[in-house]
Amino acid sequence: MTYAPAVTSPQPDPDLSTSEAPATRTGSTGSTGSDAGLDTGSDAGRDATPDAGLDAGSDAGLDAGSDAGLDARSSGGRRGRMWVTLGVAGIVLVIDQVTKSLVVAKLTDQPPINVLGDLLKLDLVRNPGAAFSLGTGYTFLFTGIAIAVVVVIIRTSRKLGSIWWAIALGGMLGGALGNLTDRMFREPGGLQGHVVDFIELPHYPVFNCADMAIVGSAILMVILAVRGIDLDGTRHGA
Repeated sequence: MTYAPAVTSPQPDPDLSTSEAPATRTGSTGSTGSDAGLDTGSDAGRDATPDAGLDAGSDAGLDAGSDAGLDARSSGGRRGRMWVTLGVAGIVLVIDQVTKSLVVAKLTDQPPINVLGDLLKLDLVRNPGAAFSLGTGYTFLFTGIAIAVVVVIIRTSRKLGSIWWAIALGGMLGGALGNLTDRMFREPGGLQGHVVDFIELPHYPVFNCADMAIVGSAILMVILAVRGIDLDGTRHGA
């Protein structure tokens, strides 16, 4: 009886198995960590950049829009006050010139009309001076002053922030324009025309509607100043 030799399968070298296996595992782990790091960084970059851009752009847009809106409203408010000033001035001018025309038509060479006995009379007086028949020898000077007042009020009205100052300046402007119109177009002309006065009170100079508007506006300005209200609408100490 013969016996065949036993065939044994080759065994792996323990040294080689031990050295190669960790190397393989280490390489695989490093690759995974690298890929994860790249993916995470890429995702974070993609996520952060658009959000940051959108947030910054949105904030800048809101700030710019808010500032532009405030400026527009402020500018619109100033224009509104200016139109109030011009509107009040126009009303005063129309009333003044209409009443003067009626008085000239009805009272020329006529005696005074008693409206309330001796308390109020209508009496036509042609005044070469300033308001209330003051300074009758300085007609040309008062004309120049009236023109300067008109220019200053119109320039100031573009910066107003207070409706009450707009009304006060409008009354002052209308009164100045009413008497200035007489200086320019009534006899004897040449910026030295005589102003038509017709309202007479006891112990008081004869005056007209333009003078009433000027005095009323001056009183309103004093009240506003005492209360600390500036032209721009702010209050002192507010």
